[in-house]
Amino acid sequence: MERHNDQTNGKDKKIKVERVQTGIRMEKSMVKVLKAMAEYHDISLGVLLERIVLHAFENQPVFNQESLEKIKAIKEVYDMDYGLETSRQWADSEN
Repeated sequence: MERHNDQTNGKDKKIKVERVQTGIRMEKSMVKVLKAMAEYHDISLGVLLERIVLHAFENQPVFNQESLEKIKAIKEVYDMDYGLETSRQWADSEN
């Protein structure tokens, strides 16, 4: 993921956005990897998730090769040993 400055309107004018608090639930290891990637890019978790979603909505790659290699290493640290296909088989565990 390349570093980007705040989105501008072509005239270096900042666009104000309203952010809301969410109460989403995500798989634990995935959250750890996402937090580590946000820290690696020196951005908040919320900003990382916004960028991932915006890239996905435009069918654009989110991460460059260096970031993908970092993700692979971080996934090993946090035992995130699954991918997209495996996630389709998930069932919530009872806490």
